[in-house]
Amino acid sequence: MGKGRLEAFSDGVIAIIITIMVLELKVPHVADWAALQPLIPVFLSYLLSFIYVGIYWNNHHHMLHAVTRVDGRILWANLHLLFWLSLIPFVTGWVGENHVASVPVALYGVVLLMCGLAYKLLALALVAHHGKDSSLALALGKDRKGLVSVAAYALAIPLSMLHAWIGVAFYVGVAVLWFIPDRRIESRLAP
Repeated sequence: MGKGRLEAFSDGVIAIIITIMVLELKVPHVADWAALQPLIPVFLSYLLSFIYVGIYWNNHHHMLHAVTRVDGRILWANLHLLFWLSLIPFVTGWVGENHVASVPVALYGVVLLMCGLAYKLLALALVAHHGKDSSLALALGKDRKGLVSVAAYALAIPLSMLHAWIGVAFYVGVAVLWFIPDRRIESRLAP
């Protein structure tokens, strides 16, 4: 089957995820700069999560651009990814409301870890469907950035329990690693 509905559905879900996240930014009832002070942790957690959702949307778009069709296994793998992405607003709000406490930061890492694993499963399903010699398979290669990301999340989770800011530093580091879009697919598909 074609990939159009999968792309449209995914784009819609990701747009809703971002909308839900921004609703956590409550408008102050006082019109001065001091009223914004308590919102700083909420805003910073929103900013990091917005970047993460943007990274996933960008890479999801590139990955699906490299394929022509999908099957049932790919649809379920994509839903699996969207499930974990849909939990980002919850953990984002929890981290922000609790001023970067250890347990919320650790759970944030669990959600990021599961997003990374779900993305990898989607990539594997797409490669299996299109073949190991497909443009996508050749572009993805060994996916070192993906493996480094998953390892960083797995390490950050227990380190967050020692000190929450250690986990945050790992999550920011992985976001920086992925902030520049993955050009492997673009370069493979360029005319």
